[in-house]
Amino acid sequence: MISVATLGPEKSHAWQAAFQYAPDAKLQVYPHTRALIDGFVAGKVQLAVVPVYNTRVGENKKFFRLFDSIEEGYWIDNIVLPADLSLGTFTLDDHTQDLQVLVGKRSVFRQCEEYIGNTFPDIALMSVHDIDQTVERIREQGLVGHGIIGTEEMLNDHNLHVIEREVAPHNRTRYAVLGRELAPTTGYDATAFITRPLDDRVGMLVDILGEFSRRGINILDMRSEGDIKTQKLQIYIEAEGHIDDPVVSGAIDHIEQKIIGRKNSIRLLGSFPRVDMRTKYINSFGFIGTGDMSKWFASRLEHEGYRVVLTGRSTTLRPEDMIADVDVVVICVPISATAGTVSKYGHLIKDGKALILLAGESETTLNAALETTGKGVEVMLVHNLWGPQAATMKDKNAIVVRTPRSGKYCSEFEAFLYKHGAHILQDAPAKHDLLMGVGQKLPTALSVALAMTLDAHGITAEDIAGHCTLTSLYPILAMARVHSQNPRTYAEIMATSGDSRKIVQDFAKNLEQVMVMADKGDIGRLCSLIDRNSSHLTSEFLSARMDQAKAVDDVLGSMI
Repeated sequence: MISVATLGPEKSHAWQAAFQYAPDAKLQVYPHTRALIDGFVAGKVQLAVVPVYNTRVGENKKFFRLFDSIEEGYWIDNIVLPADLSLGTFTLDDHTQDLQVLVGKRSVFRQCEEYIGNTFPDIALMSVHDIDQTVERIREQGLVGHGIIGTEEMLNDHNLHVIEREVAPHNRTRYAVLGRELAPTTGYDATAFITRPLDDRVGMLVDILGEFSRRGINILDMRSEGDIKTQKLQIYIEAEGHIDDPVVSGAIDHIEQKIIGRKNSIRLLGSFPRVDMRTKYINSFGFIGTGDMSKWFASRLEHEGYRVVLTGRSTTLRPEDMIADVDVVVICVPISATAGTVSKYGHLIKDGKALILLAGESETTLNAALETTGKGVEVMLVHNLWGPQAATMKDKNAIVVRTPRSGKYCSEFEAFLYKHGAHILQDAPAKHDLLMGVGQKLPTALSVALAMTLDAHGITAEDIAGHCTLTSLYPILAMARVHSQNPRTYAEIMATSGDSRKIVQDFAKNLEQVMVMADKGDIGRLCSLIDRNSSHLTSEFLSARMDQAKAVDDVLGSMI
C-alpha cells in the first residue's frame, strides 16, 4: 500500500487533500511542515502532500525554504481544495458572544483574519500544532468559553457543535504532491524552479523573464525574496510546459548558463499537470469551420486545457450535432458566409451558452446573431488581425465587439486573447466596420488596382525595383503581400458590406479631387491640402509614425 504524508489532524484540509488524491493510501499525519518534509526525506513515506498557496493568505514560504533539504524528489502533481472553515463550540449553549478564546492552527487563523477581526476584535487566539490533543485537554480540564475553527468534518469528528459555517468565503488551498520520480508529460503541464541565492546584477530579473517571453512561454507564477541567511535574491518561477519540452528546458538552460552564468544556480522543483487557481467557466469549444484559422485557434485553446471540436463540410460530425455538446460555439468561416452560417445554426444554441464570431465584418453579422439566438445566449465578435501563419498573437491587434449579451464566457475568451499577448481594442459594430475600411478594405482595393495598372502599362518587377523611393515602396510591398497569399481572403475583404464601403467610396471621390488639382498644376492648393491633412492627423501621430518608418528604412533601402 502506498503511503502519503500530510498535515494533521485527521479530517483537516490537508488530510482531505491527501485522501482525495490517494483514497486507498495509508495517510501519515504530521504536526507541521518541517516534520512532514523530514519524514519524506527520510523515506518514511512515498508521497507527501504540502500546502503551497492559499487564495486568502498567499504562498507558503516555509515550503519553498525547506525544499533545499529534498535532495531526491520532485513536485509531481497538485490538488486544489475549497477550504471551508467553520466555528465549533463544546456545548449547545455556547454562542459567539460567549467565547473568550479561539483555538486553531496558525494557517487557519490567517485565512480567517477578516472574520476574526470583524466578529471577535478582542478575543484571545490560541495557535496550536495538534488540534486533537488540544480539544481533548480542553474537555478534560472543563475549560469554558473556547471555540475551535477548522473544517466541519473535523469539528464533527470531535463531537463539537457547529455554530457558524463558511467563516472565510472564497477560500481555496493548493497542495503540492511530492514524489520520488519526475512526473511524465501530459500535454497540459507546468514546470516550477527556484534559483539559488543570486549575486546582485542590474537587470537580472528582467533578463530572466525576458527569456521566457522571447520563447513564447507564459509565466503562471513568479515571486522573489531575499534568502534568510545571505539576504541575496531568490526567484521562484512557475511556467507553462514540461521540463521535457525543448523550449522549456532550453529557456532554463539559457538562464542558468548565460544570464546567471553559474552552474547549479537553478533548482528544478518539478513538472506537473497544470493547475489554474482562477475560476474557469468554459469546458469546451465547438468550431463551425475547419479552415487554417479555426485550426490555429483550436490548437491554442487545447493547450489551455479546453476540449475543442472542429466541424464543417468535410467532417463526419455535423455542426448541428456538435452544438448541444459544447459550451461555446465559434463560427469561423469566410466573411461572405458568416451571416448565413449564423442564421442556419444560431437557433440551435441553447440559453446559458455562447456564440463567438471570428469575423471581419461586425454589424451585419452581429445583427444576424442577436436575431437568431435566444436571449440567454451570449454573443460577441472577435476580429483577429493576423493570419494562420503567425507563430503567436503577441503584440497583434484583436478587435473585440461586445454586445449587451456578452457575459462570463465571452470575458473568458477575451482573457485568453489577453493572456497570449494580443493587443485588444474594443469597438462598436459600426465603428469597427468603418475602421476596417481604412485598415483592410481600402489598402486591399488599392493593391489590386495598382497591380492592374502595372499590367495595363506593361511595367515589370525589374522596372519597379529600379524606380522606387522608400515612400513609394510601401504600397508596392502591400501589393506583393496581397498577391502572394490566398486570393479568396482578400476578395472576401473587398466584398464586405457595411460602413467599410464608405471609406472606399469617399476615397475615390477625394482622389478625383486631388487629380483635378494636380492636372491643373495648382501646387498652392495641393500644399494647403497637405497642411490641412497634417493638422487633422496631429503632429504626435505623424512624429510617431515617422519614427516607425525610419526604423524600417534600412531594410527597405536594400531593396531599391
